[in-house]
Formats: sequence, structure tokens, C-alpha cells
Amino acid sequence: MTTEHLRSDEGTVPEVPGVLTCSDVLSTAHAIANVQRSDGMIPWFEGGHCDPWNHVEAAMALTVCGLSAEAKAAYRWLADRQLPDGSWFNYYQGAGVKDQRLDTNVCAYLAAGAWHHHLITGDVEFLGELWPTIQRSIDFILRWQQPDGSVLWSLDPSGRPEGYALLTGSSSIYHSMRCAVAVAECLAKDRPDWELAAGRLGHAVAHHPTAFAPKVEFAMDWYYPVLSGALEGEAGRRRLAEGWTTFVMEGLGVRCVSSGDWVTAAETAECVLALDALGMSGHARDLFVAGQNLRLPDGSYWTGMVYPEEVTFPDNERTTYTFGAMVLAADALSNTSPAAGLFRGECLPEALDLAEPHCTGPAVKDCTAS
Repeated sequence: MTTEHLRSDEGTVPEVPGVLTCSDVLSTAHAIANVQRSDGMIPWFEGGHCDPWNHVEAAMALTVCGLSAEAKAAYRWLADRQLPDGSWFNYYQGAGVKDQRLDTNVCAYLAAGAWHHHLITGDVEFLGELWPTIQRSIDFILRWQQPDGSVLWSLDPSGRPEGYALLTGSSSIYHSMRCAVAVAECLAKDRPDWELAAGRLGHAVAHHPTAFAPKVEFAMDWYYPVLSGALEGEAGRRRLAEGWTTFVMEGLGVRCVSSGDWVTAAETAECVLALDALGMSGHARDLFVAGQNLRLPDGSYWTGMVYPEEVTFPDNERTTYTFGAMVLAADALSNTSPAAGLFRGECLPEALDLAEPHCTGPAVKDCTAS
């Protein structure tokens, strides 16, 4: 598709001077729209499966670039497929279901997408349309919040909950819950129970790493406590500094896992957002520039690249969630849309940090240290 045929319905498309023009960013959004099905579903790639979290990430990028009709269609597709208990299946394939697992993090992200859409469009009516879906999804998630504040990561296809929480998933849920509180307040449907639950979860993410299954080899477990806003300031900067040489390949991007030199564009873009959230704009821009090594002329991105061989992995895969993450990173760096600061905690209610009852006596020092 040539740039003359690219469409943006409203607002201003981000640009990162010297890196990506507005047309470049818009072409990435259109790379998402070109894969979106007529029913609104955004699969990972043409003919591929769709999961609700990455579906929302891609829809957020559509909103940033003014493709609000496509974004609304994506959110309505999700609302139409919500299960009676407020959840969604893990993977959808075409008109069917590929994986019946229920992932709590996957089920939470609509709240972030809905609030992001409202910040950009100001469409209160559409936010109200999504409210019942958001309410059911957050209430579903909180059924699985544990006494230590963490949230169990999933239920298997038989409905049996897994016995542990994941740091990345709980971090993302924390951010989504803060967005859900913002939605509730905007619609005058205050849910103080959500706010308190988010405070407990944020405390667990920031101060109790042993509450989560050890997945330290994954880059997302490194930066997501920062990206979610649970770790801020010096604590966040210290965390990113401690893992930098483990996960960042200078000039190339962020490794998906520490055990190999496989750089992924989505992890790179999300780490850009984490750096931006800490005000580390120079580092964020440098990492964003490195991520453009995976960009193709049509605005799409390879999912990942193995170095030094420079072989794509998965083979020749380009994914809509990857495109979406890059658009969100460009928006944050350029501070273009009204939602550009969402991962900086802007336009969100003040975060609570609520220690559990067990955070007393000798444990208090660990629970209050930054």
C-alpha cells in the first residue's frame, strides 16, 4: 500500500524525528488493519490465531493512528465473545476456539484498551458501551487474587486454576486494573474494591518477588514491573540497570530470553515504554532506534531475529501485536496522542501501595524498601 492511500480519520499520527515519519507510523497501523478480519478480530497474522491481549494491543495502535472505526470493531468483537463468567478463551482461530485456557492477564487488558481509546477519542458513549464487559472481566480476575495480593495466572481447559502467579501477568493486570478504576470513575460507577485490590497487587509486584513463579530468564519479567507502574523512580531504574546487560543487545534490541541472542521487536518496544515511564528518554530513543532493524518497507516488523546469523525467528513471521507495540512506543516517545503517557501513569488514579497483614514485624523493612 502506498502512502497516498493511507488513511487517518482523526487526530495527529506520531512521528519520531530522525527515526520514523508520520507516514511510516501510519503504514504500521495499516499493516494491522490489513490483517484485521471483517468481524473485527485481529489475528497475529493472516490466517493465524488471535488472543485477546494482543488483539487489544493492536487495537490501541489503530486508535493512536486515527483508525477509530477499526479499533471499535476490534473491541466489539471482544465484547461479543466474552464468556458468562467474564473471561475469554486464550486463543481463537477464525470463527472457532483454538485454546480453551483462561488466562487472567489476557482477560484484564480490555480495560487498558478501553481507557486508552477514551483518552484519545473522548468517546464517553463507547466507553459506556464497553463498561459491562469491563466490569465482568475485572470481577472475574479478582476471584483469583490470592491472600498475598498476586493473581493466579490461569485456569486450564477443565476450569481448574493453576497454583501459581506470574510476575509479568500480575504486573500487566495491575496496570489494567488502574485503567479499570479510571473507567469506573469517568462513568460515575466507582469501584473502591477494585482500587484496593489493585493496591494489594501493586505491592506484591513491587516488594514480593517470591509471590511469583521464577521466570527470570524472560525479559518481560525484568521490565514489566516498571512498565506497569508498580516500580517507579529509583527502584525502577535500579531494576532496569541490573538486567540491562543480560537482556539488551546494544544496537540490536531486547532478547526475549536471556539464554540466547534472539531479539524480539515487541519486547524491545515494551522496554522502550518502560524506559520512557522512568523519564529515561535518551535510553528509550536509542533502544527504539535499535528496534527499527526489524522493520520492513511496508511498515510491518519481523517478530524476532537471531544474531549474529540475522535469521528471522519464528521463520518469516510478522505479527500484529508487534506492530502495535511499536506504534505505542512511537506515541510515547513523541508524546503525540492524549494517551501517550498512559504507561507513565498519566490520566490514571493515584496508585495505592497496600501491604498485606503479613507485612509486619521483621518483614516490614522488606515491604517498605524502595
